[in-house]
Amino acid sequence: MTDADSETRTLVLLRHAKAEQGSDAADDADRPLSARGEADAAAAGAWLARQGLLPDVVICSPARRTRQTWHGVAMGMAGAPPEGGPSGPLPTVRYEPGAYDAHPEELLALVRAVDPAAQTALLIAHNPGISLLSALLDPDGAAEEGLRTAELAVHRGRFGWAELGRAGAPITAGHIARD
Repeated sequence: MTDADSETRTLVLLRHAKAEQGSDAADDADRPLSARGEADAAAAGAWLARQGLLPDVVICSPARRTRQTWHGVAMGMAGAPPEGGPSGPLPTVRYEPGAYDAHPEELLALVRAVDPAAQTALLIAHNPGISLLSALLDPDGAAEEGLRTAELAVHRGRFGWAELGRAGAPITAGHIARD
């Protein structure tokens, strides 16, 4: 392991914001966010900005509600005080088909592929996979009921992305937009 591999890294897990109900399973990937979901996504982004958690990399499911969640988060980050939010380069955004309806191990594989130079990554995905990944990374700190819509779980630790594994990143902060 190199020095860069053992630097403190931050993985932010975000369950997509509240979506409209679909009429059948065929249109699940096309469900848009509800008005509350749009507001919650922006609130999550503002919270991330206030915490100084500007991601270097965003991994996002290609489902409509996760893409809209990322858009809301980005807008919330850009408009947050002070001076309009955090400054720095825009994150690299990867829309990963493998993040839709994924098991925690599949989501972990996507995280393990993050550029080693990245310090902070944001993963936006769906339940139950995103909640199970949070529990895998911090078995003692994850809530038993899992992540609610638009809930953020901030996992932080000294690891290289490629080596991240079970119990490898404790939850150090969290946010639920409507609390």
